[in-house]
Amino acid sequence: MVVVYGAMTLAGGSTNINVLITFGAKVNALVQQGEWWRLITPIFLHIGFTHILMNMITLYFVGIQIEAAFGHTRFLIMFLVAGIGGNIASFCFSDSLSAGASTAIFGLFGAFLMLGESFWENPVIRQLARTFLAFVVMNIAFDVFTPGIDMAGHLGGLVAGFLVAYTVGVPRIGQVSVVKRVIATVVLIGGLAWLYMQGMAA
Repeated sequence: MVVVYGAMTLAGGSTNINVLITFGAKVNALVQQGEWWRLITPIFLHIGFTHILMNMITLYFVGIQIEAAFGHTRFLIMFLVAGIGGNIASFCFSDSLSAGASTAIFGLFGAFLMLGESFWENPVIRQLARTFLAFVVMNIAFDVFTPGIDMAGHLGGLVAGFLVAYTVGVPRIGQVSVVKRVIATVVLIGGLAWLYMQGMAA
């Protein structure tokens, strides 16, 4: 993401609309024309220095804990699926150009909530889940009163991260029931497919 930000800066600036579109920001009309990759590439783009700074700090501290719990491969899968899920939700509910890793980062928050639901009897996980739930509520409240924030993307990423965390499981901590994993996977795939079709039909 830092490399991409540097390339955008050299190309004319990360806040330049043309640069953002060239590098793959989410633009609904272009997705509807077949540029489906714009539901993936926005994860790696940021609009301005403050945007990337805050996201990278959050990703670093949250990512360390999630990666330690789930492992490298599961972490990567959750990050990408949550990011794409958030962008699909944004595609369905928001017409604005959007970019940023926030969709994927909210997905990591969702993974923490999944841990809290699945392993509530563990006092450490329970406390972490409560902390992150409070953090999520504060962030959503901040989104409501901040213009230009893609709330649909954030909420979509949160839900996708919560569901995909069940799908991949967390064997380093314990077993998640097969029923929960199957239901979460079906809801995740079905929900994202429905949102994508709604966005294409808009």
